[in-house]
Amino acid sequence: MIVRLTLDEILSLFPSASIEGSTTVSQIAGISALDSAKEEDLSFLGNPKYKGLVASCSACLIILPVDYVGKPNANQLYLRVEDPSRCLAQVCGLLEKQISPDPLPGVHPSAFIEEGAAISEEVAIGPFSFVAENAVVGENTIIGSHCHVGAHVEVGKFCKIHPGVRILSRCRIEDGVVLNSGVVIGSEGFGFEQVGQSHEKIPHLGCVVIEENVEIGANTCIDRARFEETRIGAGTKIDNLVQIGHNVRIGKGCLIVAQVGISGSVTFEDNVVVGGQAGFAGHLKVGKGAKIAGQSGITKDVESGAFLKGNPALPFQLAQRISVLQRKLPDLFNRFAESADKK
Repeated sequence: MIVRLTLDEILSLFPSASIEGSTTVSQIAGISALDSAKEEDLSFLGNPKYKGLVASCSACLIILPVDYVGKPNANQLYLRVEDPSRCLAQVCGLLEKQISPDPLPGVHPSAFIEEGAAISEEVAIGPFSFVAENAVVGENTIIGSHCHVGAHVEVGKFCKIHPGVRILSRCRIEDGVVLNSGVVIGSEGFGFEQVGQSHEKIPHLGCVVIEENVEIGANTCIDRARFEETRIGAGTKIDNLVQIGHNVRIGKGCLIVAQVGISGSVTFEDNVVVGGQAGFAGHLKVGKGAKIAGQSGITKDVESGAFLKGNPALPFQLAQRISVLQRKLPDLFNRFAESADKK
């Protein structure tokens, strides 16, 4: 990674940090791991298991936890902070503005804005994007190339809509939302009635509401409700390739990892955490603060604060014990076979 940040710019981000050592390097050339950093690089210790690599690291600046014990090498600075990973994220935020600067406000000549759409000031709309009639786009929002904003859609302020996003009709996106490439908001719900030997489509007439400061990963799809709304609560973060069915309600501050599938009319209360590839049957309730391990299958309601694992899901500690016992089964069967042979 090639960067252009001075040492002073970085140090100014952390006025309360403890600084030890000195260096003649004035500009950081890159960010590297502890075992591969060069003299003009910045490195950090975010995971204690890499602590042994710090002493031999060549970086001119190393971000460390406050309890790290050790002295910097010659021409090296130690920057001790409460949370090195978070501090590195702040540095990366500065770099992101250099590497991927926001486009200037304005509508690209190849974009098409239908009559009746309301575009606020300071909005940037990229090439080949489409904004339909009566859509509203709030100030300082960025819409990338090849995006679709449907009729009567509302997009709030300071949103970032990456290239290739589809927001279908009548959905609402509140302030500060980030939609990564390929996201589809408001696709038809998967609902059919069996009539004889055929499946007849059930119209889905509702919408999707994405509350403020939600981030949604690439190629995630969120279906519109059959009636009323599918809703994603404020501050929730959703990874790539997640499927959220019609009439689902996700609470505030939830974390949903990649390839999770959530069937229709499921409700998550606030602060639920779901590992990758977990699946949820329809019409369930997952209580506040519950944790669901990756690849779990959830077929019943989940109590608040529960930690479940497995398919079907069990309390985490019980699932771990069963897993240990399963590994011992071949030995147990062999012992039974040997006992039977002796008889």
